[in-house]
Amino acid sequence: MTPQYEMLMELLQHRMSTRKLKPDPLPEGAIDKILEAGRWAMSGANAQPWEYVVVTDPAVKKALFENYRNELDEYNFWMEQMRAPELRHPAFHVIGDAKEQLRKLKARPGWDEAPALIVVLGDGRRQWATVMGGHTFGRHQTHFTDALANTCTLMHLAAATMGLGTQWVTIHIEEGFKKVLGVPEVMTLYLIIPVGYPDMAPKEGFRRPLSEITHHNKYDRSKFMSNEQIVEYIYELRGKTMPKYIKAPGAEGDIHR
Repeated sequence: MTPQYEMLMELLQHRMSTRKLKPDPLPEGAIDKILEAGRWAMSGANAQPWEYVVVTDPAVKKALFENYRNELDEYNFWMEQMRAPELRHPAFHVIGDAKEQLRKLKARPGWDEAPALIVVLGDGRRQWATVMGGHTFGRHQTHFTDALANTCTLMHLAAATMGLGTQWVTIHIEEGFKKVLGVPEVMTLYLIIPVGYPDMAPKEGFRRPLSEITHHNKYDRSKFMSNEQIVEYIYELRGKTMPKYIKAPGAEGDIHR
């Protein structure tokens, strides 16, 4: 065991998605350091399809978040209504009838209060650099999205080394965000990363045991889960992750335990 490995594991085990960030200014140069880490991510054929838009203008941050709240939050909310309540994503475990739940959801403060947002873009044309097989055989653009996920992960880790919190804000419907930022249509708006000092206490993370997910030489069929077992696993997972959402900004007292 090397000191470098121990430092890495300490970082990985204590980094967490932070859904409540202070509006306090960031240290000078912090965002550039985060971007520099992301720039060194792995990508197929070193295509480097990522670009970043750093947003600190309060009006632009507000416009992005309002689009998220009005488009994605509502879309995700009604999708979650199709699930049994106890299996819904923890952010949508809200008390009241459907309309009341949605009202409470939209009333919560959001990530636009973070001092900076990093909007991660991808230019799929740069992925033409990779092997042509990466675009066929049902692989779609996985080389492209793999690269974008890699750069995002490194930026989250870099922020954590500086004591900063981040959140992984997935963008399912891109058009409104592109309009706010003037992003060309050919580009993919992949992710928004709010960055700031955490305004909540750290919580212990949950990961499946290594023995449960590791196979040696061949796949161990005894570890393969049936559909019923997967549903049972999600019930168990919700029980372990709900405490993090109960204290999310604006959610205190409004989320089902």
